[in-house]
Amino acid sequence: MLATAVLSTATCGAGLLTADSGTVQAAVHPGFKDGGVPAAAAAPQAGADLAETWSKASQALLHPLLTAAQDVRGRPVDCRRVKCVALTFDDGPGQYTDALLRQLRAHRARATFFVVGQNVAAYPGILRRTVAAGHEIGSHTWSHSDLTRLSPVGVRAELARTDQAIRAATGLVPRLMRPPYGAFNASVRMQTTRPLVMWSVDTLDWLHRDSTRVAKKTIKSVRPGSIVLFHDIHPTTVRAMPRILKTLSARGYKFVTVSHLFGGKPPRLVYSGVSSLL
Repeated sequence: MLATAVLSTATCGAGLLTADSGTVQAAVHPGFKDGGVPAAAAAPQAGADLAETWSKASQALLHPLLTAAQDVRGRPVDCRRVKCVALTFDDGPGQYTDALLRQLRAHRARATFFVVGQNVAAYPGILRRTVAAGHEIGSHTWSHSDLTRLSPVGVRAELARTDQAIRAATGLVPRLMRPPYGAFNASVRMQTTRPLVMWSVDTLDWLHRDSTRVAKKTIKSVRPGSIVLFHDIHPTTVRAMPRILKTLSARGYKFVTVSHLFGGKPPRLVYSGVSSLL
């Protein structure tokens, strides 16, 4: 989902943790502009977190996501016994997501999609197909704003409006969230009880729109328990996936959701699943 030091490259940029502020900062993604909460976003009640008010139907729909990854014999993948990796895709859904879903299906791969609420509203059918294919959905906020620049009410509004869009499209409310740019601080963390999912491998696919480069970076960097950051809004990323999936499959990796990587119980802050496999 930790002196000034570089911890990791943040989603869409370089991330820093400063000891005085406790804020993870990041460079600005060229595809988004910094901004506040959309004017139409209604602030939820103080302290409210829709992830804690799931319906029974929502929980039932989520359950298959925790057990969907199976081996060739149809048995659930046990990440304590085999090499698992969690592929994650930010900023969608979008026009290339369906092609990605076909590639994942061909390799029996499950992934986690951290979706932007505005794009969910624009492509609800794609999100429904993503859920139907057994992939996990996480929140990436409504407008991809830097949450550290918003008030607590603004942060909750970004999350609540995204929850509403996802629930309208799929009947689910996401259990996970990933802050845009990987930027968070203590105030942001106080606005939700959901795990903040970061990553251990940044493919820099948003910067290097080169399928070969993205594939090489991923294949070289992945280790058992890795959480890999991609963006399914870039066609070059989607074109890189067949090589990534084929190569890692040949090396014995199983592709699971973030929740599956942690046996259904991710910690409050996640960078990789290595500790959960020990």
